Amino acid sequence: MNRDSGRRRLLIGKVGLDGHDRGAKIIARALRDAGHEVIYTGLHKTPEQVVDTAIQEDVDAIGLSILSGAHMTLFPKVIRLLRERGAVDVVVFGGGIIPEEDLGPLREAGLAEIFRPGTSTESLVMWVAEKIPARG
Repeated sequence: MNRDSGRRRLLIGKVGLDGHDRGAKIIARALRDAGHEVIYTGLHKTPEQVVDTAIQEDVDAIGLSILSGAHMTLFPKVIRLLRERGAVDVVVFGGGIIPEEDLGPLREAGLAEIFRPGTSTESLVMWVAEKIPARG
């Protein structure tokens, strides 16, 4: 396992009308406690706002959180907007209430990983360390 202690700049985003952010805040805190710089967007952000913030803040990855069921629309839109803006190196991962049958299409759309209910913060932190390149 290639775990390193390098620092990453991460954005945790809440897209859409979902008003529940407890999980996103727990993830943000776990990533911060692991030594990463974490920017949390707050609730009710549009895909455009998340992408604008990611580019302005020069993040390495975006973690999207959603519980509203709009993941099949909003997650791919964030990925498409990143590509359109030339930010193809930004890794996008997501989490929330996502049915099994949506996992394949979301990965095909470009989501690097999908974390569902019951995922430990430790496994998420390990995934970030293994899959997202650290800053020099």
